[in-house]
Amino acid sequence: MNRVPPSGSAGAPGPGLDSLPESLREVATVLLAAGHDAYLVGGSLRDLLLGRTPADWDLATSAHPDQVRSLFPAVIPTGERHGTMTIIAPDRAYEVTTLREDGVYSDMRRPDRVDFTRDVKRDLERRDFTINAMALDLASGELIDPAGGQEDLARRRVRAVGDPDLRFGEDALRVLRAARFAAQLEFQIAESTCAAMARSAAGVTRIAAERIQKELLFLLDAERPSRGLSLLHSTGVLVIVMPELVEGVGVTQNRYHRYDVFTHALFACDEVRAGRRRVRLAALLHDVAKPRARQLVGGEGTFYGHDKLGAELVDAMLRRLRFANDDREVVVRLVRHHLFEYREEWSDAAVRRFIRRVGEDLIPDLFALRLADARAAGYTPAAPASLARLRERIEGAVADRERGMPLHLAVDGQDVMAVLGLDPGPAVGKWLARLWEAVLEDPGLNTRERLLAFVVSRAREDTSPAPGSKR
Repeated sequence: MNRVPPSGSAGAPGPGLDSLPESLREVATVLLAAGHDAYLVGGSLRDLLLGRTPADWDLATSAHPDQVRSLFPAVIPTGERHGTMTIIAPDRAYEVTTLREDGVYSDMRRPDRVDFTRDVKRDLERRDFTINAMALDLASGELIDPAGGQEDLARRRVRAVGDPDLRFGEDALRVLRAARFAAQLEFQIAESTCAAMARSAAGVTRIAAERIQKELLFLLDAERPSRGLSLLHSTGVLVIVMPELVEGVGVTQNRYHRYDVFTHALFACDEVRAGRRRVRLAALLHDVAKPRARQLVGGEGTFYGHDKLGAELVDAMLRRLRFANDDREVVVRLVRHHLFEYREEWSDAAVRRFIRRVGEDLIPDLFALRLADARAAGYTPAAPASLARLRERIEGAVADRERGMPLHLAVDGQDVMAVLGLDPGPAVGKWLARLWEAVLEDPGLNTRERLLAFVVSRAREDTSPAPGSKR
C-alpha cells in the first residue's frame, strides 16, 4: 500500500509536516508512493525544532541512487557513490541521501565503503552530533531520536553520537564543526565531547585547507564567533589552524587596551556585524603581527609597523588556507590600512590622498574595522568622534570629485615615456605616482598640456646641479 505524508503532525512530538515546504512534501510523496521511506534529517530538522528557518532541507530515503534518478525528472548525482543525489524542484534543490552504514574512514573524510540500509536508526548512528542525528518520518510525522538529540537541544548542548573519539577519528573536521555549532547555536559542548576534541586536535593536520576554510567562514557567521574560536583555542585546534593568531595569547599591550592581543582580536571580531565575513576576518587578524613587532618603551608595549607586517602575515595565512583571491586581497588591504588616525588639521589634499591610498571601495569596511578595533579595546564604548568627522570629509571629497575632481590622470605611461624618452620600467610608475600627488594638491593641473609641462619641468630640476656644486 502506498503511503503519502499527511498534512498534520499526526501526534508526532516534532514539528508538523504542514510546516514543511510544499515542494518538499511533493518530493516525499513521490518517494513514498513508490514504496520507499522518506525522512527529514540533519541540520534542517535540528533548525526546525529550534524554531529557526533551515537554510537547506536534507532528506534521507531507503531508495537507492538509481531509484531516485528514475523517479524524478531533474536529478544531479552530487555524491552517488555515497548515496547522495540532488533533486531539482521548481523552487529549490533537495539533497537526498540513501540510508546507509559507513565503513572505515581511512582518509579521515569519507568512508572507504558504504552499505545501504532500510534501517533509519543505523543511519543515524553514523552521524556526528546528537542534535543532527534525528529523523522526521515524512509518512507518519514520527520523530525518531535514538541518540537523545531532543534532550541535548533542550539542554543547549553539543554532544557526539556514541564514542566521541571514534566520531572525530572518522573525520577530524568534526572538531571544527563542534566549535562552529557551539558558536552558531550558543550551546555548550558536552564534557566528554570537549575532551575528545582536544585528544583529536592533531587530526586536523590531515584535513584539506579548503575544508578548514569553509568551516571558519561558517563560524564567522555566528553572532559571537569568539565563542567558537575560544573553544578551538582551548582544545589545541586553533594553534594548528592559525598559529600566528595564537601568538597573541598573553601578549600585553598598553594603557589604551584592557586585554591581551589575542583576546582583543576575538572581541574585535565579535564587534563587527554578522554577515560581513571579510571585515570579521580582518578584525580577527588585524593585530596578528603585534607579538612580533612588540617593543617596550617606557614600560609599555609599542608595535611600530605591525600593520605592514600584519598584511604580509595575513596574506600568507589566507593563501595557506586557500581563501579566494578576492577575499584575501580585501582582508589584506584592510589589515594594511587599519592603523590610521584622523586629525582635523588634515588638508583637503590629505583627505584625497587617504581615499586614493586606501581605495574608495574599501572605506566602509575600513571604518567598520576601525570602530570594532576601538570598541574591543575595552575603554571606548562609542565610535571615536574623529571617525564621524573623517566620514564627513570623505563625503565632501567625493562630492567635489563628482563636480569635477578627476577620476583618472589626463596622461598615461606612454605619454611620460614619450616626453622623457624612457623605456618601460619602474621609473614610469614613479612618475605617474608623482603626477597623482600633484593632482591631489591641485586638481586643476589635470590636463594633458599642464601635466606634460610639469613632467618636463620636474625632470629638469631633478637633473640640475645643486647650488655650489662643481658639476
